[in-house]
This record gives sequence, C-alpha cells and structure tokens, in this order.
Amino acid sequence: MVGSVQPLVDWLLALPTWAKLAGVVAASGLATWLVTLFGVHVVRRVVHSTDTQYDVILYEELRLPVFTTVALTGVIAAATHLALADPLARYLHAGALTVVVIVWTRAVLRLADRILVAAGRQSDLVEDFAPIFENLLTFVLLLVAAAAVLGIWNVDVTPILASAGLISVALGFAAKDAIANFFGSVALYFDDTYTVGDYVVLEDGREGTVLDISIRSTELLTREDKVITVPNSVLNSTSIQNESAPRPKTRITLDIAPAFGTDIDYFEAATLEVAEREDLVVDTPAPRMRFREFGDYALDYELRCWVRSPLSDERAEHELLRALYKRYEQDGIDLPSPTREVEFQNRADHNADADFHRR
Repeated sequence: MVGSVQPLVDWLLALPTWAKLAGVVAASGLATWLVTLFGVHVVRRVVHSTDTQYDVILYEELRLPVFTTVALTGVIAAATHLALADPLARYLHAGALTVVVIVWTRAVLRLADRILVAAGRQSDLVEDFAPIFENLLTFVLLLVAAAAVLGIWNVDVTPILASAGLISVALGFAAKDAIANFFGSVALYFDDTYTVGDYVVLEDGREGTVLDISIRSTELLTREDKVITVPNSVLNSTSIQNESAPRPKTRITLDIAPAFGTDIDYFEAATLEVAEREDLVVDTPAPRMRFREFGDYALDYELRCWVRSPLSDERAEHELLRALYKRYEQDGIDLPSPTREVEFQNRADHNADADFHRR
C-alpha cells in the first residue's frame, strides 16, 4: 500500500510551486465544502430541534472559525510538508496560524458575550456580574492570543519574561488606582450594592441613575441629564443610599402647617383625598397623615405618600402642592405664615428711662 502511494507523493513533490499551491487550495476548498454539506446541515437540524438557545449560539458563533480552520489546514499542511522555498513556507505557515488564532479569539469573545447576555435574562446575579467577567475574559484572551502570535512568528519573549518582575513592580505602582477600582467593582457586585437602572445617592450629595458598571468606574445619569463617572474604589469606600432597593417605590414627605382652630378631622380627610387622586402616588402603601407637634404659629403636620420611582418624587411633590393649595383655597383652610411685631420707641423716652434706672 505504501509502495503504491509513494509514486503519487513523488509526482506531487515534483510539481512546480504554483501547482502545489493550487492543489492545496483546491483540496482545502473541497474539505470546506464537504464540512458544509454534511456537518453543517446535520448540526443545524439538531440545533433547531432543541428548546435551549445556547446550542443556537454555539452553532452561529463557531461556524466561521471551523470553516476557517478547515480551509487553512491545507495551507498549513502545504507549508509544513511540501518542498516550498523557506521564506514562502514560513510566511504561509505563520500567516495561516495567525489568522486561525485571531478568528478563534474573536469567536470565543463573541460566544462568551452572547452566552452571558442569554444567561443574564434568566439570572439577576449573572446579569450583574457579566460586565466584570466579560472584561476579565477579554483581557486574558487577548493576552493569550498575543503570546500565541508572538510564538508563531518565533519572537523571543524571554527578555520580556525575565524582566517581568521589574515590570510587575512598575505596573503595580502605575496601575494601583486601576487595581483598586477592579477590586472595588468586585466588592460592589458581591455586596449587591446596586445594579444598572438603580437610583443611588452618594455620601457627597451626588445622585443619579446607574447607567453602566465597568471594572474601572460606574456611570451615573443625573436629573440634569449629565453623566458622572465615579471610580469604583471611591464607591467601595463611601456610603451609598440605593433609592431603588429593596423596592423602587420611594416615600415623599410634605410639611403642612394649618392654623390653630382648624377642624383637623376635615383637614386630614381633605388632604388624603387630594393625595389619593394624584396619579403619581401609588395606592399601596396608602397616603397617611401625621400630627407632629404644636408649632409656634400653626399645627405641624406631615403628609406621607409613596411614588413609583425615585425619579418621580419631585414631580409628585409639585403636583401635590398645586392640588393641595387649590383645595385649601376652596375649603377656606388657612395656612398662616410666621409674623413678627416690631415696636419703635422714641429716643428721648428711651434716654429718660435709662436715667431713671441708673438712679
């Protein structure tokens, strides 16, 4: 058997370089066509017959790198086994392997991204942790791919590895903030401090809706439609008030001071009626009144009610105050303001009183 094949091998080796390359291209194309004809159709039927979406993602993302690998296998084999000129063989071999590494790196990154997105729809924990895992995976894969490409092209990385200690020390000082931000983001995720879409208030008074959480920082959208970027290391070491947790409902409190002598039963009923009619106020928990104390010039009351979102509190306060003012004007409920009486005394009388007291 070997003797019958050897003449064919000798004949192929005797062909011109262009003929060898043409044969390799033809063989690679034939192999790719066979894979497409038999393998892809079988896998596609299996994928569409299942209920899970993960096999569909695998099929769509791995199809291109598989085709590319099969197509370039012939080029790699030709560069390795055919008697090609040294520069041409080396460039073909290294170039084909480089393309394979790049294609597979891209495929794995896209595959991980789509799987994390699909898993995040089913689990809040996966959705929250997905950005950190995706960024970390991207860094590791790019590092491995770069090392593989350098090895393919026979680039000596020994000097780089030998100086890794010094480089790591220098990078440690240079990237200490980045490292602190990374571990801060990990701590924030595991503590479940906030998620994308939550409304948070920082210790320094800044507040906004969480737009994005990355390894380095968190982006907040303020009420003025301005984006604030806060390092995760700062967030991990400060007090954060999450207005959206454990429920997105937020309580608002209005201070109301009716005059002494007001019928408090009617005043409370009228105030609650206005609050219950406001669309921005939720039914559960129901609005309630609290008589706090007797003030200097009026009765100190609080109207407490809940709105659906922290972003609705200012608008709800505006609408409630307008409606309450109209209702109090209609019902004749007085809301007094503090007054102060000032007496002016004649200077001559003042001097006479002072002389009398000195005697």
